[in-house]
Amino acid sequence: MGPQAIATRPKLGCVLDIWTPEDKAFWEREGKAIANINLGISIPALLLSFAVWMVWSVVVVNLPSIGFKFTTNQLFWLAALPALCGATLRIFYSFMVPIFGGRKWTAVSTASLLLPALGIGFAVQDPTTSYATMVMLALLCGFGGGNFASSMANISFFFPKERKGSALGLNAGLGNLGVSVVQFVVPLVITAGVFGALGGEPQSWVKGGETRQMWLQNAGFIWVPFILLSTLAAWFGMNDIASAKASFSEQAVVFKRKHNWIMCWLYLGTFGSFIGYSAGFPLLIKSQFPEVNALAYAFLGPLVGAVIRPFGGWLSDKIGGAPVTFWNFIAMALAVGGVLYFLPSGPSGGNFYGFLAMFMLLFFTSGVGNGSTFRMIPIIFLTERMREARGKDEAAMAQAQRDANKEAAAVLGFSSAIGAYGGFFIPKSYGTSIATTGGPEAALYVFIAFYITCIAMTWWYYSRKNAPMPC
Repeated sequence: MGPQAIATRPKLGCVLDIWTPEDKAFWEREGKAIANINLGISIPALLLSFAVWMVWSVVVVNLPSIGFKFTTNQLFWLAALPALCGATLRIFYSFMVPIFGGRKWTAVSTASLLLPALGIGFAVQDPTTSYATMVMLALLCGFGGGNFASSMANISFFFPKERKGSALGLNAGLGNLGVSVVQFVVPLVITAGVFGALGGEPQSWVKGGETRQMWLQNAGFIWVPFILLSTLAAWFGMNDIASAKASFSEQAVVFKRKHNWIMCWLYLGTFGSFIGYSAGFPLLIKSQFPEVNALAYAFLGPLVGAVIRPFGGWLSDKIGGAPVTFWNFIAMALAVGGVLYFLPSGPSGGNFYGFLAMFMLLFFTSGVGNGSTFRMIPIIFLTERMREARGKDEAAMAQAQRDANKEAAAVLGFSSAIGAYGGFFIPKSYGTSIATTGGPEAALYVFIAFYITCIAMTWWYYSRKNAPMPC
């Protein structure tokens, strides 16, 4: 075994001075094992981030039952603020891994989830807690949303280009499961004193003339031990990559790259749809099919979208991200048309199961598109930088590859920030449409028009014959 192999074999938690995943011999000898360890630690950390990010969607429903006197509009803002904060934080988190290192930043950003988790646990035990305090806790939950950008940027450094789609799909897809996990776990843990005397006293509430008990504080406390374990695993088990270091000014070059802005638009169409439909699905069911128990179906969409995301990345590794994204947007536009057909005001006269099937198709396609668009980004920037270095010496080619990885990581994070705003705008669009026209149809027609622009941009720039940037 050569001296390079010995030099690059890392201990857990150390800095990787040499990291060349595109070198097949290096990858098979040691790179793959290291990358998989970092991915294996990253996934549960990201799942916890999504769980904390979305926990308010469950908490706010229960606040009136235990004595909080907030208005409906105030409750809506508590549910919406984590999405707004998380999306905004992603803009900054996009650039943190090359500045601080993936191991350090993953550990610190995961530990930051303790603030909202503990804060919610203590705040909900006192119904006199001020609305301003609740707003602050909702904003702190945005830490979970911000973590996605840095997590995806970090994992993109570890894998060669032919495996980036699958790796990013696994990281994001299993991380996205936190949305469904929180909807499963919280309703269960708030019905029992999971932590005994340490968890505080239960709150009493009345339903149907019967007094019941609830431990709403468990909605926050239940994540604390897992956050601590995940933080320790990241600190001691992950690695920093020396060649991935870059200042903000070095990464800010992506703002001058045309493909950064195009991919932000396309990712708004995929992840923005996933998180926006997840946030608005229960409310839309309730408003259009009031006889249906919306919470019985709310978890299905996020579950489908999260589970299928790795498949989108895998499929894109096989046949290319652009063709998958192109046909996927066509399917999304048709699915929205199907939703319009099955609405009570639509040609069918209203059919809940047809409506549900169309939304499951929307969640399915948003998950596939999440995987395919994130596979496109590293390929686009690697191709662009290597074209610029063509004909130059080996050192210039190696530098082009390093620059491409840094730029792609920044764009992965920044596009995820833009996409996350869908978590606010889609449910808001429903509300505005219903308030002004009496139904959600106007919002849905806008969504179709948006998907048509995504189809056109994907075809023109990436998927057509002789496209300027095939990927």
